[in-house]
Amino acid sequence: MAPDLNLLRMFLAVAEAASFRAAADALGVTRSAVSQGIRRLEDGLGVALVQRSTRSVRLTEAGERLHRQVAGPLRTVGAALEEAVDDGPPRGLLRVNVSSIAERFLSGPLVASFAEAYPGITLDVTVSDDAIDLVAAGFDAGVRLGEVIEQDMVAVPLTGPQRQLAVAAPAYVQAHGTPRHPRELAAHRCIGWRPAPGVAPYRWEFSEGGRDFDVAVDPQVTTNDLRLMLRTALAGGGITFGLEENFRQWVRSGQLVPMLEDYLTPFAGFFLYFPSRHNQPRKLRALVEHVRAFRDAG
Repeated sequence: MAPDLNLLRMFLAVAEAASFRAAADALGVTRSAVSQGIRRLEDGLGVALVQRSTRSVRLTEAGERLHRQVAGPLRTVGAALEEAVDDGPPRGLLRVNVSSIAERFLSGPLVASFAEAYPGITLDVTVSDDAIDLVAAGFDAGVRLGEVIEQDMVAVPLTGPQRQLAVAAPAYVQAHGTPRHPRELAAHRCIGWRPAPGVAPYRWEFSEGGRDFDVAVDPQVTTNDLRLMLRTALAGGGITFGLEENFRQWVRSGQLVPMLEDYLTPFAGFFLYFPSRHNQPRKLRALVEHVRAFRDAG
């Protein structure tokens, strides 16, 4: 069959939303229009692309194969068409997936200033620590620590080097003392982080004499929410561990006490990253330029 870009666009929306209704909302059409469009695409190809139920939509094997093959090219075509016809200010929906610990991006000023500078761009930020395929998941860009970004991505520095920090409230330190070596953490009440239920808590990483090592603390409190970790530590609930910039203002005010600093060394910081494309959308270029200016302004 001759390719129908509108039908493929509908299919891409359904594949990524796993829902006809959500896809319809994203495309600004009715659910019936999406359902009929997918049916026409299936009839033209002679193969079922989705499995429908009253509650969900799931891709068939053929649907998954088609999604893998068309997702990237369709976005490239869309970006090229947008670039060809758009000679005004950057506009459109810009989807960014950001790590929950990327404080510089999530603290507010960067997003607020971007929204003011580019009123035609709708910025949709998903906060997630899951490992993702940006293209397959439908994101224009992501924000992650440099060490986890794939080498085939374009990466723009958002921050300088980062460092982990162990902290606790003065009340906890007064009652329980300060560990002198990471091995002594086993004797303390710790507040840990895990990315998802059923996943082991993150191992706290240190360095001594040029050699890296980690400590599998046994947290009494474990969560995937940085805010709960911080608030529990501020309330004297124990020692927690995370990026220094997430704790900086409370360390400066004396509400948190840093510890084990001699065992914590810098590493590559956060980057805005995205797939390499010849026709990069103007809305993405706008974000890249804004991130660079925000970083340079300090």
